[in-house]
Amino acid sequence: MAELKNDRFLRALLREPVDYTPVWMMRQAGRYLPEYRATRTKAGDFMGLCGNPELACEVTLQPLERYPLDAAILFSDILTIPDAMGLGLYFETGEGPKFKKPLSSTAEIEALQVINTEKQLAYVLDAVKLIRKELNGRVPLIGFSGSPWTLATYMIEGGSSRDFRKTKTLIYDQPEVAKHLLNTLADSVIDYLNAQIKAGAQAVQIFDSWGGALSYQAYREFSLAPMQRIVDGLIKEHEGRKVPIILFTKGGGLWLDAMANTGATALGVDWTVDLGTARKQVGSKVALQGNMDPAVLYASPDRIREEVAAMLASYGKGSGHVCNLGHGITPHVDPANAGAFIDAVHELSAPYHA
Repeated sequence: MAELKNDRFLRALLREPVDYTPVWMMRQAGRYLPEYRATRTKAGDFMGLCGNPELACEVTLQPLERYPLDAAILFSDILTIPDAMGLGLYFETGEGPKFKKPLSSTAEIEALQVINTEKQLAYVLDAVKLIRKELNGRVPLIGFSGSPWTLATYMIEGGSSRDFRKTKTLIYDQPEVAKHLLNTLADSVIDYLNAQIKAGAQAVQIFDSWGGALSYQAYREFSLAPMQRIVDGLIKEHEGRKVPIILFTKGGGLWLDAMANTGATALGVDWTVDLGTARKQVGSKVALQGNMDPAVLYASPDRIREEVAAMLASYGKGSGHVCNLGHGITPHVDPANAGAFIDAVHELSAPYHA
């Protein structure tokens, strides 16, 4: 593998000194870019794009051709694991992901097997290998997965949900069945992320998109506990470097202390969290990633710059911060405004590292 030319992202996650705050964006390869839309059209549909390693590599690299980003993230979907388990993932235009065979009984949950990534998700690993080759050491590559709780909600509800009625009924009425499902998913995520690391991912992120929908105690039991199982089971060093683990619970500001105690390297935080307060709370246990409201990117470049300045000032001096949005970039953002965000981070952050 080629030597890494820009490792600021990895060093910031490990709270090592950097010359400026590194930046990447969740969903940076996505619908806001016309070149992405063109490649998706060529692929035929979203799953056709995910399942084609060459096209997945192409869209992973597109934002790096446009912007001076400090990391690339594998182009895939958080729901590849349940798809590999036979639930039949598909996408309805304008409605998001759905499953042809959602889980509807205890017997179906108990029949689920931990996936074998090498056999069932080889196309993802082929994409990771190809992306690493094409990056040629330019920036690190992030691998990722959905969290067990988030995967479970889609598998039980059959798609996205506002109230998670079926999934919450399961955790309260049949907690042991729910834990069996979550542990099966956690062990599958361990296999999946470790396979990504072996294929070339240099950091991994666990996306807990719906952890914030849980009560204070239920979060610890049904979202954090399976993520702890994953952190414990992941490869911590590969290719002679530490492999940072980022946990991101959207709406997870209430549980930063508990998340910081998992052994994860960094915590992603959304825009409802004040970075300075979060930094005091977690101390030197973890780095922080985030956390500008993605909607700020609809504003003028000058206003974007002001928000970046406020975010950097809130975190303060020193390393341990990776700039990002508090959630994924949205489809209607002007690509020039995304560029203004990235440039502002690089320009305004240097004094915090002097």
